[in-house]
Parts: sequence; C-alpha cells; structure tokens
Amino acid sequence: MEGKDPNLSALPLMAVEIPEYDPDAAEITALVKEGGRVKGYQLSNGQTLDKDEAVALAKQGGIMGVGISERNGNEYLKSIPDGTENNNLSSLPSVSQDMQ
Repeated sequence: MEGKDPNLSALPLMAVEIPEYDPDAAEITALVKEGGRVKGYQLSNGQTLDKDEAVALAKQGGIMGVGISERNGNEYLKSIPDGTENNNLSSLPSVSQDMQ
C-alpha cells in the first residue's frame, strides 16, 4: 500500500477519552432529539443538558458509562461497550424538549 493513505473513515469510531466517573455521577436516561438528531441528554438526576454541557460534565466525571469521541472536530458522548445492549445510548428512549 505504498503511496496510498488508509481509509480512516472505514475504521470504527472509538472513544478518545474515557473519564473516571465520580461515585455520585448521573446516568443518561434519555436522548433529547430534534428532527431525529441528538441535541442533548436527560440525566438520572433530572438535569437536561445540551451536547456540549454533557461532554464537559462527562470529562469532569459527572456522567457514568460514557466516553468522549470526536468526529469532524465535534466532541460527543458514546456508550462504553460492556456487553449489555439496553444501556447503550442508541437503546435509550428519546424525548423532545427545549434546551434551556
């Protein structure tokens, strides 16, 4: 493959950072969607955060079970694989809500 760049887009997306979470960290209980796209997250403590707020909180150890991935320069949360399907972000219910 000399002279050819590998097709990096074919590689699976991996969490670039898996923070250690606090003992009292919240869990994500639902995805906040608008037009079918994830705009934020609803947490077990009742908070609703937009994507950037959730990434910042996860980096501080405030959200358990997620890693931070990056695509096209944008960070987002990704489930940490644990062999259980029902706690994957894609398996969570969706809610429509105005972000405040």
